[in-house]
Order: sequence, then structure tokens, then C-alpha cells
Amino acid sequence: MDITIRTIDIGSVLQPGNIVAWLLVGLIAGFIGSVLVRGRGYGCLGNIIVGLVGSFIGAILASALQWGGGFGFCGSIFISAIGAAIFVAILRLFTGGNG
Repeated sequence: MDITIRTIDIGSVLQPGNIVAWLLVGLIAGFIGSVLVRGRGYGCLGNIIVGLVGSFIGAILASALQWGGGFGFCGSIFISAIGAAIFVAILRLFTGGNG
């Protein structure tokens, strides 16, 4: 098993356009993931948080399954929504369905 460590240029990632894209993907993916599992969203800020955590989970899942990069905007939302749904399901396990 090969382990690849990738580096990023933090200056290029933290540009205002990229942060807005992160928030937009987080909002959309968080809403989709929470509606799929919970039946309703968590509100704007809650959906962004769920979506950003879901993006991280989705990226780990995509990496583990060796799905290639370059998904584009819609693919990023899809992968993030899968991760968000997993995150909401985990939240529901720990909160007894109230989260």
C-alpha cells in the first residue's frame, strides 16, 4: 500500500473566490445530505458546517476508493453530499435521532 502525501500552496487555496466556493459547496452539500438522512436541513450556518465536514469525509472516502480527482463543481457537491449524509447519520447515532 502506497501512501502519498500531497502539499498545497495555502496562499492559492485561501483566496476569496475559493473560500466562497467552499461555503457554497458546503451549503448545498450540507442541505442535500441533511435532507437525505434527516428529512430537513439544519439552517444556513448548520448546513455549511455539515457540508464542510461532509466534504472532508467525502474526500477521505473518494481517496480510499481511489476515485480520481477533477470532479468539478457538481462532482464536488456530489462527493460532499455523500460525506454530509454519512456525517448526519453518525450525528443521529450519537444523539438518538434528535441531531
